[in-house]
Amino acid sequence: MDSHTEPGVSAPDRHRSEVTLRVNGKPYTLTVDHRSVLLDVLREDLGLTGAKKGCDHGQCGACTVLVDGRRANSCLLPAVAQDGCDITTIEGLAGGDGLVEGGGAGLHPLQRAFLERDALQCGYCTPGQICSALGALAEAEAGHPSHVTDPARPSGQPMPLGRDEIRERLSGNLCRCGAYTHIVEAVEDVIR
Repeated sequence: MDSHTEPGVSAPDRHRSEVTLRVNGKPYTLTVDHRSVLLDVLREDLGLTGAKKGCDHGQCGACTVLVDGRRANSCLLPAVAQDGCDITTIEGLAGGDGLVEGGGAGLHPLQRAFLERDALQCGYCTPGQICSALGALAEAEAGHPSHVTDPARPSGQPMPLGRDEIRERLSGNLCRCGAYTHIVEAVEDVIR
């Protein structure tokens, strides 16, 4: 027994902490192991299986979600460090009930564009691709340059997104099926 604990009172678990995550607009208070990553908490504790565990090393992007509006590889984020953050997963993008009979009413424009452009094959990477694309659009709108942005272009102003910019900004998300051309076209459809 810990000498600082009153008799009959159990010592707090030094390996777990309580966190509150706002996931897709809904707050969740959970006690998480300090070693747990956000991806595992989303999938195992909250039942949100859209984000996928691909490489588990932050290299494939299948686990991409938005954290406080910025895209992030959830397989690398300690869940305990996300206390108080707003998390958006693919499940949080569709309005209402999501895909409905008769053409996808309620889908986010990126989800609809991916369907219309057939920008997926097996679909494993698609949730991460869509979340990453949404984050990339926000980054470009905020004026964040990419590696291929013209250095003469002033930062802080919205960046136009041509094919090269889109490809560069989504380069952290891999598609084993090779649907890249259709993915770029889907993103182009949304920014037009």
